[in-house]
Amino acid sequence: MKRRRFSTRVVASILLVLSAGSAAYAQTGDFPSKPVTIISDASAGAAPDVAVRFVADGLSKIWGQKVIVINRPGANGSIAARAAADASPDGYTLFMPSLSTFAALPSVAPNLPLKLPRDFLPIGFTAEQPMFITVNPSLGVSTLAQYIAMAKKEPGQMSVAVSGIGRLTHFTSELLQAQAGIKLVTIPYTHSMATAVGDVASGRVSLIIENYSAIVGAVKSGQVNLMAVASVERLPEFPNVPTVAETIPGFIATGWQVLLAPLGTPAPVVSKISADLSKAVSDADFKKRLATIGAYSRAMTPEQVLAFVAQQQETWLPVVQRISNK
Repeated sequence: MKRRRFSTRVVASILLVLSAGSAAYAQTGDFPSKPVTIISDASAGAAPDVAVRFVADGLSKIWGQKVIVINRPGANGSIAARAAADASPDGYTLFMPSLSTFAALPSVAPNLPLKLPRDFLPIGFTAEQPMFITVNPSLGVSTLAQYIAMAKKEPGQMSVAVSGIGRLTHFTSELLQAQAGIKLVTIPYTHSMATAVGDVASGRVSLIIENYSAIVGAVKSGQVNLMAVASVERLPEFPNVPTVAETIPGFIATGWQVLLAPLGTPAPVVSKISADLSKAVSDADFKKRLATIGAYSRAMTPEQVLAFVAQQQETWLPVVQRISNK
């Protein structure tokens, strides 16, 4: 009698395990069985948008399914965030926001910043784009130290072009002014960074802070000069461009994007997408393509993304508060 009860319990346990395994396989075994959509808060053609499309191509090759990118720019990322949050939590609609969406100004986007895992589930890291500080050659300065010295002699007279209020270029400008002890006039360009680059090239604006893809044409034509890059160390592709930290110790300003899923997305699906994303961003060809736009990547687990985003939000909070109190 005892043996029969024991056997029954064993069989029941085995069936339970098999059932759980079948459920997990049902969620991930054939995933994805149809096209996947990635919602981006970047404008079409911007560096973050290009990076999203590189990621989409990489995942598409791994999955054998189309990965479609939908751009929902505006309102400092809140439009894209709302669309992604309302999507079905099945893994077929994902969200790839940028740093500024996580650190948006309350006055500009009251529903932001995003918090993880309160608003979305982390999947993995996709790309980062260090900010370049670029000047017009006719300004007569070739180093960041020289520019800072000039700005100190003429407080409030020199200007800086940024891609809109509450974006990373704006944050970087404020951080630069605070740590260098200078005062610049901020000129936001919300629609066309090509116009901003043109204004710097013509001398109407003295400085522009942007990722490389936005300024590459003007740099190659000699219309503007790369003065410094706000990366942790000098970049292999730009060995002669010093880091901002060589002039202002500890200064780092790098844009980044992470891949997220709507709340309620099954854990097995999140795990599968995360593993496949790690493969995609670790691919040598993928890294080479990113480098052409001055962007870089590294694989992260969902747990690492959670810690990374929290650290970045803490880092940029003083800058956001500084802007809000102006």
